[in-house]
Parts: sequence; C-alpha cells; structure tokens
Amino acid sequence: MSSSEFHHPKRSRMYSGSTRNAALSLCDCERSVDVHSIASYAILSNMWYLWFMRMTYSAACRMKQILLFCLFSLCHFVTAAEERSKQPNIIFIFADDWGWGDLSLHGSTFCKTPNLDSLAKTGTDFHGFSVASGVCSPSRAAIMTGHYPARYGIHQHFATLKHHLKTDMPDWLPPDGVMLPRLLKQAGYVTAHFGKWHLTNIEIKDAPLPADYGYDESCVFNGPGPQVNANPNVDKPLETDMAIDFIQRHKNKPLFINLWIHSTHLPHYPTERWMEKFKELDEKKRVYAAVVAEADERIGAVLKKLDEIGIADNTLVIFSSDNGPEDTGSDKTKGDASTGDGLANYYSVGTTGGLRGRKRSLFNGGVGVPFLARWPGMIPEGRTDTSSVLTGVDILPTLCAIAGAKLPPDYTPDGVNILPALRGEKFDREKMIFTEWRPGGKDVNWPQLGVRDGKWTLLMKLDGSRVELFDTSIDRSQRRDHSHPIGYAWRATSLELAMI
Repeated sequence: MSSSEFHHPKRSRMYSGSTRNAALSLCDCERSVDVHSIASYAILSNMWYLWFMRMTYSAACRMKQILLFCLFSLCHFVTAAEERSKQPNIIFIFADDWGWGDLSLHGSTFCKTPNLDSLAKTGTDFHGFSVASGVCSPSRAAIMTGHYPARYGIHQHFATLKHHLKTDMPDWLPPDGVMLPRLLKQAGYVTAHFGKWHLTNIEIKDAPLPADYGYDESCVFNGPGPQVNANPNVDKPLETDMAIDFIQRHKNKPLFINLWIHSTHLPHYPTERWMEKFKELDEKKRVYAAVVAEADERIGAVLKKLDEIGIADNTLVIFSSDNGPEDTGSDKTKGDASTGDGLANYYSVGTTGGLRGRKRSLFNGGVGVPFLARWPGMIPEGRTDTSSVLTGVDILPTLCAIAGAKLPPDYTPDGVNILPALRGEKFDREKMIFTEWRPGGKDVNWPQLGVRDGKWTLLMKLDGSRVELFDTSIDRSQRRDHSHPIGYAWRATSLELAMI
C-alpha cells in the first residue's frame, strides 16, 4: 500500500500553506519506511497539527478578547470624553453693589456698559431675579450652598469677632456642607474662585481656605489664602486677569469660575483713562461711571478670551450682583484692610432703575439685581424675560443639573432648577422665596423678613408690627401696598404664616 492511500482528502484540506507542504515533503523523502512507521508518523503529524491549530486558535481567541476589551475601553473612554465635552464651561460673574439700573440696557443715563449690553443681546436679560439679602455675605452663601443663609446663622455680612458675637453669627460659612464648587469638581470640572470672598472676613485669621470648599485654584480679597489685587491703578493682576489665565490653561477641560469682581463696592478706584472719558459728567457721576466702565471693559476681555480660543459656544456666562447699590453719603475717602484706600460713598450714585430701596434693604432695589445669561444654542438671544421668578438659591441646583453633577441623597436645596427659564420655556415657580435682613426695623430699610409666592411679595418687621404686601408682577417698584384692603388681607396673613 502506498503512502497515498493513507492520505485522507478531507484532512488534506485542513492543512494549509507550509504546514501541509512540509508534511507531504517529509512523506515523499521517506517512501522506503514501512507502513507502520508511515502510519505512526501520520498520527503524530496529525496530533501535532491539531495541537498547533488549537494553540493558534486559543491565541487568536485571546487576541480577539484583548482587542475587544481594548475596543470597549476605547469606546468607553471616547464616550466619557464626549460626555465631558458636552459639559459646558461655567463662568459666574458676581458684581458687588451693582444696581439694577447701572447698565446701559436698563436705562442708565450716564453709565456705559457695551460689553454687558452685548452679553444680554447674545443671551437673555432676566428682570425677575433676586438675591437672598440686601448685603453681600448672605447673598454669596446662598449661591454657594443652594440654601437660605439663615440655615447657617448668616443674617448679615461677616466682619470682626466682636461683631459676630454681638450678632450671634459664625465666623465663616461652614465648609463641610454641600458646596457648589465641590459638586462641580466631583463631576469632572476644574474649579476656581477669583475676586471677593467674604464668606468670612480678612480680620478672621483662622478661617478655612477656599480649597476647603472645593476649589482647585483661588486668589481672593477679603478672605484667606493668596490675595488678588482689586485696584486697577496698581500694577498687579486683577481678578479678571486671573480668570483669563485660568481659561487659557484649562481650555480643554470643563471649567467653572466664580468671578466675584470688586466693582462697584467701596472703596472706588477710578482710573485716569476712564475719568478722562467721562469728564463731561459732574464729579460724582464721573467717578461712578469710570468705575463701571472699567469693570465692563475687563468683563469684555474675559468674553473675548472665550472667543479667541474657540470655547464661547460651549460656555455658560452669567452676570449678576450680590445686592443693590450703596447709599450715597458724605465721605470722600475710605480705607480698606483688604483692598486698600480709595474713594468713598460720596461717589456712590448707582441707581436701581426706579426700584424702591437700595443696599441693606429687602425692597426690590436692594435684592432685585441684574441677571444676564448667555449660552449659545441653549439660551435664546436678544430676549428679555419679565415673568420668570428666579433667585440666588436656584444657582446651585441649576448649575449642577447643567453640569451633570449629582446632588447628595440627603441634601435638599431651597432653590429649584431654573434651566427651563434659561432656555426660554414656560417656567412656573413652585417654591416660595424668602429674604432676611436682621439689622432692619427702622428708617427706610425697615423690612427684616420677606417672602414671595407667585406674584405676591410680603415684607414685614420681625415682631409683625409693620407689614406691606405688593403685587410684584405689575408693581416691581413696590409703591402700592395691598396689605390692608379687605380682599387682600388673607394673602398677607397666609404669607405671614409661611414665615413662622
């Protein structure tokens, strides 16, 4: 029997390439070997081939598994990267004592704000936004926590230890609670705070650092840690310069900046260049207009940087203020332990646009502040919203919803998600809004407590000895009191009960 009789036609098709040829060549070279040797060789050859194929197949399977794992990991990485790329950058610009009427678009007769006007034209101007208090620290605490500041015993501004003991206030906002920057950081954002802090005071030497609240970077005034210059006449970087540098360095990551500018808080620091531009105005307006214009220009520089590096379309920018404008006084100069000497309240001629009250008041002129928002493709352009009722404690839940940041299960914000309002959709507020100013009770700033429910706003003294009720939907200036006429008394009474 020839060796060809031991060659199975189906098996030969299993051999491929050099493996099959090598086996056949070997058989041809050893035709003199007996049949048993040939059979043994064929069996061994076949076993070797099966082992080789099994090992090859196993290696291929392992390689395939590795490739599939790598492909899955890559897809997961790309998906995560895409999700991160969808997270908009967020820049929250919080001015200081900037009145509702201190914008050109709100009818100011002497302040020029072309950059903020442009922000409104490319976004939406909300007329129904308010802050939690008529002064800075409580308003800022509400932004950071999503809670009314009274929950933390913050009834007025942070100052000295003596002041805190007298007013039964803490020395700083407790950092261990839920904080906006920490939530955004956990969601993948790089976070920064530049400018005013005032969640404690420069006089408090052992206060927690901004990093304890969730910031990756910070440079502040009236607070602990690295200090930033607030005087444009001093040749050192300002808060907006810090923000621009941060944006440039982190342009490829989702970023969050709390940019809390000094203007128009005391002391005033007008520059010679802007004083020259407003030389036709009287002394007071000239100083104030110069301060406003200089701040507007620097805000414009931040917006320009977003355009230059191509991230403006994926950036939510909000401009607002912590309370209404400072009262006009008689002092011309003022010192400040944090920002340095400058001009005083003689030059504080900011306007409320006709709203009643100013700083340190719960009337609309004290808590009703500008709120401009731009987010290309998401927030309608050139729109004025006069109906949506928004407030400071809404900022945390809203920004977290936008960023995909999860709220802790044991945390309930006092505010609501106002994203529908930002998008230009119908927005009906379901929660009441509360305000507090404990030092009130006398003079024009007599209201100490306030509550708004829908269109109605009730203001009262702590002891209930004075109460006023306004239909804010048609009377933003709060001139017509509805608390006494029969038919409205029930509304006043129900709102009073809501504050108990």
